[in-house]
Amino acid sequence: MRRSSTFARQVLLVRVGRRDGDLPGGTETALVEPRYADRRRRYGFDRFGRAEIEAVMPVSPAVAPVAEPDDAARSIPLLPGERTATRRAKFALVNACTLSSLTLGMLAIFLAMQGEVRVAALCLIACVAFDGLDGALARKLGVASPFGAQMDSLADMCSFGLAAPVVVYASLAGSVSTAAAAVACALVAACAAIRLARFNVSPKDGRFFCGVPTTMAAAVLALTVAIGLPVPGPVLLAGVALLAFAMVSSFPYAKLARLVKLPPWLWLAPVVGALVDIRLTFALVVVGYLVSGPVLWLRQRRAA
Repeated sequence: MRRSSTFARQVLLVRVGRRDGDLPGGTETALVEPRYADRRRRYGFDRFGRAEIEAVMPVSPAVAPVAEPDDAARSIPLLPGERTATRRAKFALVNACTLSSLTLGMLAIFLAMQGEVRVAALCLIACVAFDGLDGALARKLGVASPFGAQMDSLADMCSFGLAAPVVVYASLAGSVSTAAAAVACALVAACAAIRLARFNVSPKDGRFFCGVPTTMAAAVLALTVAIGLPVPGPVLLAGVALLAFAMVSSFPYAKLARLVKLPPWLWLAPVVGALVDIRLTFALVVVGYLVSGPVLWLRQRRAA
């Protein structure tokens, strides 16, 4: 026991982490009392050099090693490929369309706060047009990039995830309770955020959307406010909540490219109906599109 305690005392007397130059005489023999010098040789403590002692020093887990960033990782081009003046101009044009959609969404919020809900709804419709334009231009001009995709997603969240619920909330003022309108509009914003995030990380399907697209949901809400759909407030509130849940559903909804390929007589029917009663025709088209998702889902389940 005494010999063990003596060895422990020798270990405690060693200064770990000091350089040889910091000690008088440049060695670590000054750290040991003279009366223990022979015991160091007896117990073989001289076999352990300073490098071995420093190798077993405890390291704080709170201090992580800091690696110098690579120069290539710090400079990531926003526009991949050849960076000529022409391509930069095309890239700027596409992003200008995205920023226009974002600006119109902010304008719709300001107009809704002032009570101009119809004009705000028209701004949202313009947002939908610019949102479709920037994607089409990016593909046609060959300047599609990850930066543009992320920027488009952020603009969609502002214009369709925030501006559209604000406009709907302003239009519902006085027809339903304020708390119910706030809950329904907050549900639209939350589901829009989930829908956009899921779209960014999910594999793309060229035929169907997984859930109602955020752009289409905002277009439906904007047109509902713009044409003044004559439905009671509670029914309109239920429709808003249903549209929010449809955005985050897993039902397949056909893309516009597939809808264009439908027989001409199917397009003629809503055109004629719009000339007779645009409000009723709009309501029937929206209901038919929302119902098409569960119908396609059931057909896929039966085919599997």
